[in-house]
Amino acid sequence: MERFIHRPFRFCIEFVNSFSEFPRYSLKHDIIKQYKERSDAALSQKYGLTTQEAEASRAQYGRNELSRPPKETFWQKFAANLKDPMIRILTAALVINIIFVYTGHGDWLETVGIFLAILLATLVSTYSEYANENAFQKLQEEASRIFCKVYRDGEPQEVGIADIVKGDAIILQAGDKVPADGVMLAGTLKVDQSVLNGESEEAPKIPGNPSLILDPEKVDFLQTYAVYRGSVVLEGEGIMRADCIGDLSVYGKLTQELKDNERESPLKHKLRILAAVISRIGYLGGVFIALAVMIHKMLQAPSLGAYLTSGGALVQDLVQAVILGVIIIVMAVPEGLPLMVALVSSLNMRKMLRDNVLVRKLVGIETAGSLNLLFTDKTGTITKGKLTVVTFLAGDGTVYTEFTALPEMLRKATYANCVINTSAAVNEEGKIIGGNMTETALSAYMEGYKTDLGVTRTHFVPFNSTNKYSWAHVTGTYDLCLVKGAPEKLLPAADQYLDAEGKKAVLTGDMKKSLDETMVGYAKDSIRMLGLFIREGAIAGEKVPQNGLILVGIVGIRDDVRPEAVKAIKEVQRAGVQVVMITGDRRETAMAIARDAGILKEDTDIVWTSDDLSRLSDQQVRESLRHLRVVARALPMDKSRLVRIGQEMGLVVGMTGDGVNDSPALKKADVGFAMGSGTEVAKEAGDIVILDDNFLSIKQAILYGRTIYNSICRFIVFQLSINFSAVAINLLAPFLGIEKPLTIIQILWINLIMDTLAALAFGGEPALDRYLEEAPKERSAPIVSSSMLTKIILGGAYTTLLSLMLFLWGPLKDLFRPHAEALPLYTGFFCTYVFLAVMNAFNVRVDSVNLFDHLTKNRGFIEINAMIIVIQVIMTYVGGRVLRVVPLTLGEWGTVLLLSLSILVVGTLFKVIAQNH
Repeated sequence: MERFIHRPFRFCIEFVNSFSEFPRYSLKHDIIKQYKERSDAALSQKYGLTTQEAEASRAQYGRNELSRPPKETFWQKFAANLKDPMIRILTAALVINIIFVYTGHGDWLETVGIFLAILLATLVSTYSEYANENAFQKLQEEASRIFCKVYRDGEPQEVGIADIVKGDAIILQAGDKVPADGVMLAGTLKVDQSVLNGESEEAPKIPGNPSLILDPEKVDFLQTYAVYRGSVVLEGEGIMRADCIGDLSVYGKLTQELKDNERESPLKHKLRILAAVISRIGYLGGVFIALAVMIHKMLQAPSLGAYLTSGGALVQDLVQAVILGVIIIVMAVPEGLPLMVALVSSLNMRKMLRDNVLVRKLVGIETAGSLNLLFTDKTGTITKGKLTVVTFLAGDGTVYTEFTALPEMLRKATYANCVINTSAAVNEEGKIIGGNMTETALSAYMEGYKTDLGVTRTHFVPFNSTNKYSWAHVTGTYDLCLVKGAPEKLLPAADQYLDAEGKKAVLTGDMKKSLDETMVGYAKDSIRMLGLFIREGAIAGEKVPQNGLILVGIVGIRDDVRPEAVKAIKEVQRAGVQVVMITGDRRETAMAIARDAGILKEDTDIVWTSDDLSRLSDQQVRESLRHLRVVARALPMDKSRLVRIGQEMGLVVGMTGDGVNDSPALKKADVGFAMGSGTEVAKEAGDIVILDDNFLSIKQAILYGRTIYNSICRFIVFQLSINFSAVAINLLAPFLGIEKPLTIIQILWINLIMDTLAALAFGGEPALDRYLEEAPKERSAPIVSSSMLTKIILGGAYTTLLSLMLFLWGPLKDLFRPHAEALPLYTGFFCTYVFLAVMNAFNVRVDSVNLFDHLTKNRGFIEINAMIIVIQVIMTYVGGRVLRVVPLTLGEWGTVLLLSLSILVVGTLFKVIAQNH
């Protein structure tokens, strides 16, 4: 070994040309060769199935799909909606009306109208739910699709998990989820089977006899050649054959038990509490009103005894009291809230997809707007993810800026470490294909260089975030290990270095100190260092010993901060979200990048390493967490711990991640942001997938979360204003001598306006950057704020007052044909009430006095409200006795319009006063 590198290595790598189209999924030559050699006769010594064989297998054994519960049909949903408590109450009222019609005490037109109104309301709500759920399900199916790598026609192809067939040869690599049950044919893996057997220990998997076929009835998780669907590949790579697919897999049989319980978002939790409170008030109010009306009737009767024994009159009054109570309940109970959440979320999902934000779980985007704390990765998210080698630091302290400037012996040693000690494939030109971003950067650094090396790799331990290094054992001309990783982990174990001639020389303590000082300087310039070492002989076990290493050199790699990320981080911070960068880089590098990105700014900002964090108790972390900005040299368990502590503090926590080790933290976080380039396991654990790995898209996800929250809050103000006024009017009317101001049919129309149509109108509101200027909502904060409550009371009280004045104040009442019957007045009131609701929607939509602010960005709002007005006008001409309306004159329409427009003036005055105070 004295003249190591003097004789070049001989290193021949077999490369499959078809892999060039799928660089991410390239396998090392030894696994491909092993697979080819072990292929049984049924595979005809080729890679996988042909397209024809795959089609035949699909026809015989079916697709790799898990059975789903039968989808609810339109009419099944219609029948379910008929069981809605509100519809049941109205149906009871209908039955009572039918009885009265038969006994000669009722109005058959009103009865038919109630029947048609119930039918129409149920049909509209059913269609809306059915169409919305279908569209949302399609989006969710697109979002949750998992792709797998298989061999078809001798080439690697990417197919959906459902398109895998029995007999397929499936490529497995670290981060993949096993898509079917089957036998390992080549390679070695370590898998996590805990989702199936509850055991968290890594299970090694090696090739078995290709003639073995897994029996779906005999499951043995300890069998080393058997791999099962749902397992996670932690390390290694290989090829398996699919034997049991779909429901025949172990996972398929356990599907119902394995389904995750969908956690409740803070938004849904708040809405559920709000709906429960209002519903309770509504039911109690309905009962109270019905009793109050009956008591009022009794007190008005000349003789109480005669009234109680009158039979028909008593029953008719009782029915009217019950119907009034029903009206109060129908108007008070906000049954449209769940529909609004689903509708506004699904309407925004398409928009988010255009901004590279793919929502896998609805809870994620509902919660994103409430984030207080965001833990984010660095590489590719804050930085460009385009790593460049900018320097090479030799053991004697010499700095080389170009690979070609290296002495030949150092070039060969560097080349050997990079092309052999890698999880990527290397083509016949010596270029690294696939691999992570660091390996790609090293490949670009050595571009154009090729030499004949004389060794064969016999063992490989890939990089992991705990050890911070990878190593490979090679034999042949020489027996040695190639080691590559974090210099601060490996440099203490080195006592020699290779000089310019490839000879070993002593690496003294002072030399190490000088190298470390140089690396600190580079780190402060945002340059990450990667050490290249060799060690004579084999290594026992998986860990590199803390001695005997020979330093080849240390390369400096730069990854510049994305300009757009700097702006996005600033906007997210302005939105009140604390951004913490978590990285595997050393402290100095992490601090430099965090400063460039605008994360680290104040003297009070805290930077911890994983070692710092491990020495702190949970209580000490809690005390300092709100000042934390960077975690350097982070380990996977650090992420989960920080998420847990943040949640215990009552914060809404987000986490980004892309690897297998990130999945626990992604799942634990309130919002898990998985990176689009990450593993399938990370994507499945996350709630939202950031397709372009860009922090700008994370900002957009937070913005859309805020938009959804704001849209729902505006809908609540609009709906509860109507609830407030409708309940108040119907509560006071009997005691003011106003008989049934709104009929059940009219109530159902108003209910349709304030539920489904309002949800569609407010659901299309655009994502405005100014939402990021608002503080995030605390987890415990009620959804109805004090300002919202003021708007609800103002809108509801003004509508109530104006409506009652229409009936009671002579000059106003006389504007609707004072000498005619009461129908023009009741029609005028009905139209005024609906128009007031429409105008108040314009008030509620914006906080500014400019009612037209960003109105053109939500054309649906204009169209829906215009449609309501048109339908309302048409109803007065064709509704007749069924709707209890008559056509209005031009002057009466003018009065209706002026009265309804007045709420805009009141709303604007309130906004001006609020802004000035």
